[in-house]
Amino acid sequence: MKTLKSLLLFLLLGLGAASGAWADHWHHHGHVGIFIDPWGPPLMYPYHPYPVYPYYPPAVVVTPAPQPPVYVEQQPAPAVQEDQGNWWYYCPEARAYYPYVKQCTKGWQRVAPQPPQ
Repeated sequence: MKTLKSLLLFLLLGLGAASGAWADHWHHHGHVGIFIDPWGPPLMYPYHPYPVYPYYPPAVVVTPAPQPPVYVEQQPAPAVQEDQGNWWYYCPEARAYYPYVKQCTKGWQRVAPQPPQ
């Protein structure tokens, strides 16, 4: 019973405080006052609506000037050398082929390779 009474008391106090807060809600009254600062003149605050941001100029796009074309003179292609491994060399004087005969006085004859028979 004691807790019920204390709960009812806090409820009534809360309702009374709430009604006082809304009593002057829609009535606005102006207030005029003078403040004297003992440390110096009163401070005035100027009106500042919103910060002003400047418009930035458009970005300037600079493209480099085109370079003149560069011409490179090419040397003529060297003559194609035949692969030395695709031929056999025959010495008619010795009647033998190259690795078996190291020197041939009359000159070497180039022969297409043939499989052994």
